[in-house]
Amino acid sequence: MEEVVSLNKKKALPIIVVLVVMLSLALSGCTSPDNSASGSQGASNGQTVIKFMHLWPEGSSNAQYTIVNKIIQDYEKQHPDIKIQTEILGNDQYREKLKVLASSNELPDVGMTWSDGFLKPYVEGQLFTPLDDVIDANLKDNFIPGVKESYAIDGKTYGMPLELNISYIFYNKELFKKYNLQVPKTYSEFKNIVKTLNDNGVIPAAVGNKEGWPGSFWFMYLADRIGGPTLLTDVIHGKRSFDDPAIVKAAEEVQSLVDMNTFEKGNSGLSNDEAKGYFMNEQAAMFLTATWELPNYTTSPDVPQAFKDKIGYFKFPLYEGGKGTDINSYVGGPGVGLFVAENSEVKEQAKDFAAFLVKEWGDKSVTDAGVIPATKVDTAGKKLDPMYVEILKDLSSASNVTTYFDTQASPNVAELHHDLIAALFGKQITPQQFVQQTAAALAEESN
Repeated sequence: MEEVVSLNKKKALPIIVVLVVMLSLALSGCTSPDNSASGSQGASNGQTVIKFMHLWPEGSSNAQYTIVNKIIQDYEKQHPDIKIQTEILGNDQYREKLKVLASSNELPDVGMTWSDGFLKPYVEGQLFTPLDDVIDANLKDNFIPGVKESYAIDGKTYGMPLELNISYIFYNKELFKKYNLQVPKTYSEFKNIVKTLNDNGVIPAAVGNKEGWPGSFWFMYLADRIGGPTLLTDVIHGKRSFDDPAIVKAAEEVQSLVDMNTFEKGNSGLSNDEAKGYFMNEQAAMFLTATWELPNYTTSPDVPQAFKDKIGYFKFPLYEGGKGTDINSYVGGPGVGLFVAENSEVKEQAKDFAAFLVKEWGDKSVTDAGVIPATKVDTAGKKLDPMYVEILKDLSSASNVTTYFDTQASPNVAELHHDLIAALFGKQITPQQFVQQTAAALAEESN
């Protein structure tokens, strides 16, 4: 009999106290070396300290890191009585540290959060403070319609969004040209590309599944193309079940891609950054990711122009016979936003700094990084990379943007989803087990 691997839903916040010491020690080595986010009530010269934790390390997110540093410097120059004290962690370490700090009610004054389901338990636990007053005073009508609303619960806004993301398959045009490959419009054409690349000893696509979420991009797009653009959102809102046949089929197609050797060997043990290296080093021809990676293909001074010139992108292909018939339907949604801690001792100053950062981020993120901000930006007269301009056009004609399933879901379901995705790609569970375990977790939460 086939062994059944069960990945039960994790009770993240109740058990996290047990992990506080262990995780804090593990994460301390990843803190920005000249900063700390905890313990200081004021600088030695009498300044008020605002503790700020973000997830753009200099090594992996240089463009974003540089912009944030410049904004902090500008704010401190304008407010000499304020000192911004930063702690910087990579994405996955940031998520874990946030849970640790939340469990002991020691959140930084300002930090980064995701929207929708991720935000909800922090709001219900009275850990984030409402921000409508500072938004109305500083950012009224500045946000792209619909983005700010993703951070609202019961009519109050608990996060100020920084980014808007959509996801594409980025590809190496030189490798495609070498093997006479054309951008695919259908899933069958895509699978033929995978076969041709494999036959020529080239890794078709890079993915890092150690943390699960990068592999979820493949699952979410397959669910969209097979079951239609509202499928996963309908599941979150209880209108459809996760054991829908289209979701089962999407999970089956994921494992079919694995069987075709679409991805690099050992991807289940690699982080997203490690897998990204296969694409950046031209060992893999494709990389499905979000527009937060645009700086690496457009503006980053750390990436050779010769590499940038080789990179193009295409929309996830349509699945023959599927209900998702519009290639302009995307997986994406709001990226990170800023929260202010409810128990901050410098709450009003923290709100002011957060609003300043969001406002300054708008223009700078476009011109200096080439990422898409959540605020409206007038691009007239700005010298922008052609890829960036094309993606802005895509956004203006998008028929749908489905917010990432793990963002819509609660943190507990999202964490289970990440574990199950990693197991699905690693073939430790069947598509049916993937679906059943997720459906059971969603049902338990709804009771």
